[in-house]
Amino acid sequence: MDKNSLLKRYCSRLIAVERLSFLTKECYKFEIKKFMEFLETEETALSETDSSFISSYLNMRRSEKNIDSRTTAKAISALRSFYRFALDENLVNENPAALLECPKRRSRLPDVMDNEEVEKILDMIDISRTLGIRDRALFELIYSAGLRVTEANRLNINDVDIENGTAKIRGKGDKERIVLFGKKAAAHLVHYLGCIRPELAGKINKSNALFIGRTGRRLSRKGIWKNYAKWARLAGASSHIHTLRHSFATSLLRGGADLRTLQELLGHADLSTTQVYTHVDRSILRENHKKYLPKLNLTSKEAQD
Repeated sequence: MDKNSLLKRYCSRLIAVERLSFLTKECYKFEIKKFMEFLETEETALSETDSSFISSYLNMRRSEKNIDSRTTAKAISALRSFYRFALDENLVNENPAALLECPKRRSRLPDVMDNEEVEKILDMIDISRTLGIRDRALFELIYSAGLRVTEANRLNINDVDIENGTAKIRGKGDKERIVLFGKKAAAHLVHYLGCIRPELAGKINKSNALFIGRTGRRLSRKGIWKNYAKWARLAGASSHIHTLRHSFATSLLRGGADLRTLQELLGHADLSTTQVYTHVDRSILRENHKKYLPKLNLTSKEAQD
C-alpha cells in the first residue's frame, strides 16, 4: 500500500472507528504525514521501527522545528493511534509508540478580559454595514454563551431558540449540549435574522447555516477568526477569539457560578479542564472571604472590643 492510500485509509478509521472530531483528525493526519516523510528520509519500513526510532524522530522535531511539549504530546497521541491502526492492518507486530511517555504540559493560565474590554471590542464593530451587523450578532453570541469558534461555525438556524435564550451546540466529539445566552445577544440575533441574513442568503439560497458570508454560504472558521482579529485590533485588544470564551468562563466564576455548572456550559468532558478558570483575582477572593467569614475578618481592635 502506498503512502497516500495508507494515510487516506487511516483517516477514514479516525472518523468511522475512533470517532474523533474533524479538527483532531486533521491534527493526527498532519503528524502522521510528517512521520511518513521521516520514514522515507531514513529509508526505513514501518515494520522495522521501534520505540528508539520513534524517539529519534521526536528528537528531530524538537531540534529542527523547536516543537514544544504540547505539540510533542499531540504527536505521541497521533503515533499511538496510527500504530493501533497498523496493528489491525497487520503492518506491524507491536505498538512501539505505546511505550512513550507524554511530556508534562506546562499549566498556562488563559488570557482573559473584563466586561469593559469585551464591550470595547463589540462596540468597535461597525453596525452601519451589513456584515458588521452579522459580526455583532456572532461575537455577542460567542461571548454570551462561551462558544468555541467551531461550535459557532456549525450552528444552524433551528439550533437557536431566541425566545428562551438557548442554543443546541455540537461540541468536541459531536457531543451535544444546551447553552444559554443573554438578552443583548438575543436582540442582535433578531436584527441579523430579520434584516441581514435574508439579504446575504438571496432568493434561492437553501443553506440552513446560522451565520453566512457574502456568497450565502456558511461562514468558515477562518472567516470568523479573521473578522474578530480585525475588530480586536481596532479596539487595541487581544486578537485571539478564544479569549472571549475564557472571559465568559471567568466572568461566571466571579459572579458566583460553581465549577460543575461552568463545566456543563463549556462542554468540558473533565472537570480538571474547567479548574483552570479558578485563577480569579485576589480581590474577588478577599470579597468572598469577608462575605462568608466575617468573624475572621475582624481587626485586632474589633476583636478586643
